[in-house]
Amino acid sequence: MASITIHDVAERAGVSIKTVSRVLNKEPNVRPATRERVLAAAESLSYRPSMSARSLAGSRSFLIALFWDNPSANYIGDLQRGAVSRCREDGYHLVLEPLDSASPSAPEITRSTLMTLRPDGAILTPPVSDRAAVLQALDEAGMPYVRIAPYSNLDRAAHVHIDDRQAAYEMTLHLLELGHRDIGFIIGHPDHGASHHRREGFLRAMRDRDCPVREDRMAQGFFSFQSGYQCAERFLASRDRPTAIFASNDDMALGVLAAAHRQRLAVPDDLSVAGFDDTPAAVSSTPPLTTVRQPIFEMSAAAAEMLINGEWDPREPGKPPSRLLPFHIAVRESTAPPQR
Repeated sequence: MASITIHDVAERAGVSIKTVSRVLNKEPNVRPATRERVLAAAESLSYRPSMSARSLAGSRSFLIALFWDNPSANYIGDLQRGAVSRCREDGYHLVLEPLDSASPSAPEITRSTLMTLRPDGAILTPPVSDRAAVLQALDEAGMPYVRIAPYSNLDRAAHVHIDDRQAAYEMTLHLLELGHRDIGFIIGHPDHGASHHRREGFLRAMRDRDCPVREDRMAQGFFSFQSGYQCAERFLASRDRPTAIFASNDDMALGVLAAAHRQRLAVPDDLSVAGFDDTPAAVSSTPPLTTVRQPIFEMSAAAAEMLINGEWDPREPGKPPSRLLPFHIAVRESTAPPQR
């Protein structure tokens, strides 16, 4: 049996091939009755346009590129799932593009990717979303892009974010309200803008409750399990170890749990531990991790939606759109009042 083509749909609906293409590509200015007739014809024939046919019929590739440079597999996994879920709703495909965004070759790699794939838009994840040279390469190509959790130049392009400062502030308040006053804080990767916001939120909460923060209670992490483990070892090596540790992401918080276990400290009886992100590992850890639920899935889905809907075109004047998504403090078994 011969495969069904766009010509068959056009004949069944009594319209031109161009009209079928416009309907299937969800372009505007098509009469509702005509749109319904074309969709009904396509459904009755079980017609599914191929990617190449759709691309040839219009100017779109139906591809969205997601550029990432992040050590957290859990974070990237949630981002991928969110973007893929939204892309599938409109027949788009997501292409994952790892990028060493700090490398001098990052802009050229970005340009090469755009020329090869010709995506309809790009999603930039931290820290790519703040790399000026990469942003410049996208601007020069006239490519629509959405930045996830950017730190600087927020009016440069469309972006999706949460209030990282307030989220860290509220998590710190949770620990303070449990009775903790001596809290260790593990800072996130310095190249990620969210790390600075979360540090600011932690310090502001401590100041608001008149709790001085000792210099040796701040440690530089890199959003990895190993860096969280190493920072926790430093905190826990002192005789007057902190009663709680707040890590700037879940991977580092899981490293804290491992360090505490190695030193035979019970969590939360001997040490409370809090994280940030609410990745799947936070629920399955022992004990389950108290953390900030950052809607990672929803953030990438929103970024994909903004591109699919054409909400921002860098070639047109006007302030780029942004979306602020809510966070949630997920209190689980890793935090409790201090026992000493």
